[in-house]
Amino acid sequence: MATDEELDAFLSQAERRAYKTALYTVQDHHAALDIVQNAMLKLCERYHDRPAAELPLLFQRILQNAITDHHRRARVRNFWVRVMAPFRDKDDQEAGESLEDLAVADESTTGVDPVKAAGGSEILAAIEVAIAQLPLRQRQAFLLRYWEEMDVAEVARAMGCSEGSVKTHSHRALNALAKRLKARGIEP
Repeated sequence: MATDEELDAFLSQAERRAYKTALYTVQDHHAALDIVQNAMLKLCERYHDRPAAELPLLFQRILQNAITDHHRRARVRNFWVRVMAPFRDKDDQEAGESLEDLAVADESTTGVDPVKAAGGSEILAAIEVAIAQLPLRQRQAFLLRYWEEMDVAEVARAMGCSEGSVKTHSHRALNALAKRLKARGIEP
């Protein structure tokens, strides 16, 4: 059984990476924060009695299920928005920025060479765009394998698929990323 301190330490360590994973996958800052927060709450409420060694895999499974649920809900919501769009009142649409249009502020870059920071941030932005363009399952496999550094068996359990599927999705993701980045002039 994990102690409260072990659970707190795990959540503190996993928080930022889980947010980035959710953000890459759902591509919405607020939704990503909600998904991570709900996944953490679910882990604390339902699995606090599990050993500390099981927490990372349980959390990844909860997080991936929450991301999948978000995509399912979005698909249904988008269907109804398209169906109801002709009936919307033109006065209901407000001018100006929506929450989705607002940019998320990055961490401070004080003390960093501006030329290196600009080049590095451009490459990072290109990588993030390329990851965001991957199909959902490829994106999940890629992020779990290479971002979370999980092995194939752990990723298969987290995604609820076979190890062969994980290898296929990861391979396709790597090829697609390499092709997109090479087209933008970014070579490893």
